[in-house]
Amino acid sequence: MRKIFPFMFCALLATQAGAQEISTVTTNTTTEAMMAYQPEIAIIPEPVSLIKNNGHFILPENITIQAGPAMKAVSDHLQEKLSAATGYFVSTNNSADSKATIVLILNNKVNPQIGNEGYQLSVTPAQIVIKANKAAGLFYGVQTLLQLFPKEIESAEVMKGIEWKAPSVEITDYPRVGWRGLMFDVARHFFTKDEVKQYIDAMVRYKYNVLHLHLTDDEGWRIEIKGLPKLTEVGAWSVKKVGTFGDFTPPTADEPRTYGGFYTQDDLKEIIAYAQERFVNILPEIDVPGHSLAAIAAYPELSCTPGAEKYQVRSGEKIMDWSRGAPPTALVDNTLCPANEKVYEFLDTIISQVAALFPFEYIHMGGDEAPRNFWTKSPAVLALMKREGLKNMDQVQGYFEKRILKMVEAKGKKFIGWDEILDGGIPSNAAIMSWRGVKYGVEATHKKHEVVMSPTTYAYLDYMQSDVMFEPRVYASLRLSKSYEFDPIPAGVDAKYIKGGQANLWAEQIYNIRQAEYMTWPRAMAIAESVWSPKEKKNWDTFFPKVEQHFKRLDMSETKYAPSVYDPIFNVTRTADKQILIDLTTEVKGLDIYYSFDNSYPDRFYPKYTEKLLPPKDATQLRVITYKGKEPVGRMLTMPIEELKKRAGK
Repeated sequence: MRKIFPFMFCALLATQAGAQEISTVTTNTTTEAMMAYQPEIAIIPEPVSLIKNNGHFILPENITIQAGPAMKAVSDHLQEKLSAATGYFVSTNNSADSKATIVLILNNKVNPQIGNEGYQLSVTPAQIVIKANKAAGLFYGVQTLLQLFPKEIESAEVMKGIEWKAPSVEITDYPRVGWRGLMFDVARHFFTKDEVKQYIDAMVRYKYNVLHLHLTDDEGWRIEIKGLPKLTEVGAWSVKKVGTFGDFTPPTADEPRTYGGFYTQDDLKEIIAYAQERFVNILPEIDVPGHSLAAIAAYPELSCTPGAEKYQVRSGEKIMDWSRGAPPTALVDNTLCPANEKVYEFLDTIISQVAALFPFEYIHMGGDEAPRNFWTKSPAVLALMKREGLKNMDQVQGYFEKRILKMVEAKGKKFIGWDEILDGGIPSNAAIMSWRGVKYGVEATHKKHEVVMSPTTYAYLDYMQSDVMFEPRVYASLRLSKSYEFDPIPAGVDAKYIKGGQANLWAEQIYNIRQAEYMTWPRAMAIAESVWSPKEKKNWDTFFPKVEQHFKRLDMSETKYAPSVYDPIFNVTRTADKQILIDLTTEVKGLDIYYSFDNSYPDRFYPKYTEKLLPPKDATQLRVITYKGKEPVGRMLTMPIEELKKRAGK
């Protein structure tokens, strides 16, 4: 896990003379924006341009999709979504049909405005037409179209009694940046092939087009490499532990190493094909030279450190000391040896097979958080430094990264790594994924590196979404509203080098796909709007009402999400006589907070929070819940008074 740093909306509509209402850019005031918001249209990410006309299109019980052979992936996807929820008969017709329900058109003459992933969507009472330059654009047009239908369209089961209608609109849309990624850590905890597909299905609703698979780490090696069988025979398995990751007791010799798994190359081919049908590229990551304990447990000769043959795949016990910051001090040497030629032969084998397996033009080779304290004691590393004229450990890792860069390029691929690789003077033909904040990405563009912005500040989906008392405890907090501030092209950057943006889901504290979904949504909606929509169309006050509409859609698709955005925020101070004073605020507007100090469970008939609270002398806990009108929306939270006293300090 990267831990150095503890870390739109529905169209704004203005009435025009005649029959049209036209989407405007973000207004200057919250009141105007909220007046313009219409819950019938809640598209995430917000389109570039939307005109709402009078009337609706109503799906007939016999639906015809007009689409040519080049559009098969798109028409198949649309056919599946429509038929599953409606139960209607849906067919595809390759020939021109003026009576077709939905018409998919690839432009004969390229429309330069919309590029390769843009589209034009026209919904009238008579027909639906989607036009694009490429099939990917049609696919994204389909995602927008589905969001215009009632929420029940997301159901995998037939929904009875629904009027399947969509408002009449004219939409022109295209992405702000080309790389719109989510990183899924399948190394810390293994997720099955079908669960990865499930994650892909969720992300494409919001027009993501890159799935970064973190395939290797200290806790597991998840990819079959032919000729290196121990990587998966040994490296893919650990002892199952449940609790707080990083604080587990070290496994004993008699505890079975049966927890984990891996993907065969055939599994990965299936996942890649599934993703490609949904216009998603898979970025594979082999994280080296740090985060490599699973590989070293399988092949101890790859380590610089004597005794590595005793190392085992990590099961969540402590192996790093972060008390002095980054890079960490390793308690166990989890690094590949940069002075060992066997390491480069090993990696050449892996990179050759990864390059042949994954069609995407990039391979991610990690490079983050490599501890160097064992390197400083290694005669082989010291000899390497003398031979190559390397002055410090940054340059030692730089030597390693430059050799790996050449290896990747020799296989016809492009190299990308975490921003630490800048410290060793990596050439500009290496792409940078900037995670330690925005500034490293800015610096990288000035050095003419391609950059994917992925800062902890906004885009780390494993971070807590609410108060530390109520979320799985990890390194920092990141609320939805903060994620929404993400700008993949920040001030000071050389924009021509920005490939795009990405959110990362590290899985130390994520044990199953339901928790992975909970941590991803709704924050990945915020990131999706940041990387797709025009910057001027973003507005938190109109984005969040759309999110609430999408909560209902996620309910229909049985996708888990976090309601943490409704949780009150606790702030405490001390009065002049040293009593604590509790200030409650909310991340979103329009909520009422009800509370109790008497250990009972409050509802809207309890006291409503209107001013800072002074807890009764003998109270031991504060319970709170948020309402919107008469409906509870927040979780029932219990905050110990002792915890608040600690936060207030002395």
